Amino acid sequence: MVYREILEKNKAEMLEKLQELVRIRSVRTEPCRSPEGEVYPFGAGVEEAYQYTLKLGKELGFEVKDWDHYCGHIEWKSENPDAQIFGIAGHLDIVPEGDGWTFDPYAAEIADGWMLGRGTLDDKGPVIACLYGMKALKEAGYRPTDTIRLILGLDEETGRDSVHYYLEKDRMPDYGITPDGEFPLTNGEMGNMKFQLASRMKKYSPKEGLVLSKINGGLAPNIVPRTAKAVVASGDNGEYDTIRTKAEAFAEETGYNLKTRKVGTSLAIEATGISAHGADPHKGLNAISILMAFLGRLDFVSDEVTEWIRYYNEHIGFNLHGENMECAFQDEPSGKLICNVGMMELSNDVATVTLNVRYPISYTSENVYEGVEKTLEGTNIGLIKKGDDKPAYVPVDDPFIQTLCSVYVEETGDEENKPFVDRGGTYAKVFRRMVAFGALFPGEEDRMHQPDERLSIEALMKMTRIYTAMMEKLCMETEA
Repeated sequence: MVYREILEKNKAEMLEKLQELVRIRSVRTEPCRSPEGEVYPFGAGVEEAYQYTLKLGKELGFEVKDWDHYCGHIEWKSENPDAQIFGIAGHLDIVPEGDGWTFDPYAAEIADGWMLGRGTLDDKGPVIACLYGMKALKEAGYRPTDTIRLILGLDEETGRDSVHYYLEKDRMPDYGITPDGEFPLTNGEMGNMKFQLASRMKKYSPKEGLVLSKINGGLAPNIVPRTAKAVVASGDNGEYDTIRTKAEAFAEETGYNLKTRKVGTSLAIEATGISAHGADPHKGLNAISILMAFLGRLDFVSDEVTEWIRYYNEHIGFNLHGENMECAFQDEPSGKLICNVGMMELSNDVATVTLNVRYPISYTSENVYEGVEKTLEGTNIGLIKKGDDKPAYVPVDDPFIQTLCSVYVEETGDEENKPFVDRGGTYAKVFRRMVAFGALFPGEEDRMHQPDERLSIEALMKMTRIYTAMMEKLCMETEA
């Protein structure tokens, strides 16, 4: 394999180009205009990284295409009249650096075998690896039987507008990969839906009894809430002492963190849990569920409030798989449905709870809604549909998947780790017959979206060899 020698020869150049790309702070910002009046829809930083990569692709001998600064590609076109298009969909935008770094996130320094910086692994390193794989094959004299397009997405961290725009302007690839996941292979991604349950509450005065005046908890649907707070009021101040006593007993009995404090003429009840990603709610402890479990021990004057709390505790509670919402679906590729309560609010006499559900690939969001609606029968609680990111799946026995697996095993010798269905979402859900192939290796620490993101030079070279071998097997004539 001559291309392996070429990859090693080009290593220093590849590292230099990746450093230059990482030094560009390509965080999405508000749209802006160039001095010539062109609109950059994702801001100046993203545009700079985009133009840098297009220019690099052109310098390496490939054709490039830009669709109105929304999205583009670097293409190695096949002369085969029956050629398919093999798409590699990466992204150049990054999440903000945030706090807690021990080194400059945009210096792209190399130390102790690591390149340090935001975007090194997600997703600039893998994009450059694929591009230099294309370069190595071209230098080795290969001719593609299928056209290869390295598609450059620009808003993956905040949405998918760029690639949707791309597909309005250009042809859908016939098959492909996104280097934005994990090895050995993610051959499927669960459906990801959001919905709200809502109820209007009749207004009562504290003079009539115990009133629930406010609830607030959670930051986003896909995050397990760390804190949640309720405010209650009563015309009988002695009732506050009773609630305090109940709260202390509840905390001692359950081990949960629950505290009360006086706020003016009201009493605040605050629950503290453990935050986690909504795809892995078992790694956290939901503060809203703690709070609602305790509120279920209080006697409110409002029947609607009582019904709201009862419904939550009976049908949602601490269940993470839809067990009591008539949607505890599972299948062999995906495992169990995953349910996260992300937010709850009660204000202006309207209560809402926002849920994020990841459902198995053989089910639909309508299956989930049918189950949930059954549990709402006879209540004054309504369901509001908020969005559905449908599943993606290519069977393991598909020849395309088998080729990717064989390439991975040949390079790594790892036959233990197998393809899997992921709980997250990538560009694989936008493109036809696309799967997430790398770039995080099994056992590697995942610092994507975290402080001190970094990529080992060894891992970069290994993924580059894998992506090059992938293109050689899928898209090239038998011999260079």
